[in-house]
Amino acid sequence: MSNRGGKRENAGRPRGQGKFGEPTVTMRIPESQTATIKDFLEALQRKRANAAGDNAVSEVDEFFIPEISDQPTLLPLFATKVAAGFPSPADDHVEKRLDVSEFLIDHAASTFFVTIKGDSMIDVGLLPGDKVVVDRSKTPNIGDIVLAVVDREFTIKILDHGANKMPRLLPANSTGAYKPIYIRPDTQFEIFGVVTGSFRRFK
Repeated sequence: MSNRGGKRENAGRPRGQGKFGEPTVTMRIPESQTATIKDFLEALQRKRANAAGDNAVSEVDEFFIPEISDQPTLLPLFATKVAAGFPSPADDHVEKRLDVSEFLIDHAASTFFVTIKGDSMIDVGLLPGDKVVVDRSKTPNIGDIVLAVVDREFTIKILDHGANKMPRLLPANSTGAYKPIYIRPDTQFEIFGVVTGSFRRFK
């Protein structure tokens, strides 16, 4: 009997020798999410490279891909606007039903969430621990809050340009603790996405 064909013992790439240095698994994902997951994995590699570098400080923490349910979560949006407290739950105060995912996400296939680390953007309401919504499909414009990679470090800043028209990234912290980041010709620089919103929990 021929011993050709079939699975050979110890054949294939050794476990843990892939791009991420660990075993892999097979999974099925929606076709529309392929590009976002690839971008997420590239971001994870950059983040690991930061952690291994000397004096590397990243100003963002976890990355999350949104999980969109086929059954949207519709919560009441009250027409009554109050400075504090909570409006009456009576039905005649409900203006409409709001799907939280639809409100936060414009393009699900190109959107992910990032956790803020640090206080360089507190003047625009981005606090440590907040989750920001990043959309890679949007074209960044001057004045937008962006997630950028500068010399392999992630940062969230306001996109601007200096007198020489070269990009610069501005913090939003009036204490003066953070300086603008000037992008020079030899800087490794990429705008990874535009920040379109944020959310946080209080308890």
